[in-house]
Amino acid sequence: MELKDKVAVVTGGASGIGFAICKRFLKNGAKVVVADVKGVEEAVEALGGNAIGRICDVSREQEVCDLMQFVVDQFGALDIAVANAGILRDGLLLKVNKETGKVEKVMPLSQWQQVIDVNLTGVFLTGREAAKQMINLGKGGVIILMSSISKEGNFGQSNYSAAKAGVAALGVVWSKELARYRIRVATIAPGFIGTPMVLKDMKQEALDAIKKQIPVGRLGDPDEIAMTAQFIVENDLVTGTCFEITGGMRL
Repeated sequence: MELKDKVAVVTGGASGIGFAICKRFLKNGAKVVVADVKGVEEAVEALGGNAIGRICDVSREQEVCDLMQFVVDQFGALDIAVANAGILRDGLLLKVNKETGKVEKVMPLSQWQQVIDVNLTGVFLTGREAAKQMINLGKGGVIILMSSISKEGNFGQSNYSAAKAGVAALGVVWSKELARYRIRVATIAPGFIGTPMVLKDMKQEALDAIKKQIPVGRLGDPDEIAMTAQFIVENDLVTGTCFEITGGMRL
């Protein structure tokens, strides 16, 4: 599928990887709906061209339904959906007091649930509603899901790792279920990318330690993930695959 004149929606599109994907799609002639919980107006202004915005919390079912209908109402089409929205709420499963050897703190259910609601349920809702519109329009399409290197299980990320592993599984399931409707589904699992979320939430010493574990010796650039999204769209043989774009890093 060529990007030129195609209609794409990108959740979490106002910053980081999502913004980079919007920018690359627009550069190649697509029309893009930037969906996010905040920063949408600023992102649309920065992107220019055929970009419009829509506030959307992907953890809320009706907002996702309304988002996909909005895309179709605005452009009369929906060719590409990128389920990129995500949050971090890292923490250990439990904390043990070194002196007593007893558990003094556990990960609250709310901390678990926040990440599952956005990073897994939000992807489910985005993919479901995008597929519904694509099928009703009868022209097929491409759905791209954003997983993570953490899908393999990363220390201190019970919630995030579980969600991202679930996303990788959805990519395989949906590629099988939706193929008959000419809808391709693929997943990207980035490593550590230099996004505002990573640079803001991680201490410098932690970032330096991570860089030492990456064979290429640096964090990834958001556009390098956007390049992968473009490849998925343009290569009609790609479906049911998870692309690990990590600089060679393994957990």
